[in-house]
Amino acid sequence: MSVEQVYDSGVMTTTLNRIRALGPCRDGWAKLLRHLGKTGPDDEPLPFSVIVESNGLDDALYCLRAELRYERKVRLYAVWCARRAEHLNTDPRVKAANDVSERFANGRATAEELDVAARAAWAAARAAWAEAEAKAAAEAATWAATWAATWVATRAAALAAAGAARAAREVKATEAERQAQTAEFLRIANGGDYPS
Repeated sequence: MSVEQVYDSGVMTTTLNRIRALGPCRDGWAKLLRHLGKTGPDDEPLPFSVIVESNGLDDALYCLRAELRYERKVRLYAVWCARRAEHLNTDPRVKAANDVSERFANGRATAEELDVAARAAWAAARAAWAEAEAKAAAEAATWAATWAATWVATRAAALAAAGAARAAREVKATEAERQAQTAEFLRIANGGDYPS
């Protein structure tokens, strides 16, 4: 595919020179160069899908900082990701912030509105974190009380197994969500878009 075809196709690209200007970590940079069979940076268009293939989603998201021209797509991708987790925090400020961010990406909200919504969402996040910390402390106290009260190996094993099963479910859900995020990123990186 020629440079013109890459740009005309809607495929999101960057270049190694632009990534290098960001000061990437040594290991990630070396991994990408090895994957590409190169020894140094150049200005050849590099599709973000190739960065995902080589280094994974996190590095691809890091490299997006080199390409402000994709701001709308990236902001809408972030909203897409956030909406998938909206149900985990029922504070209406969270949904409102996602709504304002989506409108801003589509030119229907001001930077001031976005700033106000972002501050409100951070306040909601801090409240949720405080609640989660209190819940974790209560669970730890319950665990300690149960352990001290029973002090029986079979009970401890049962509790540990239940905790391990819950942790395994959480890991599985996290992995599934990460796969969904990666698939959606690849969709937009390969020319897909969001409605205005």
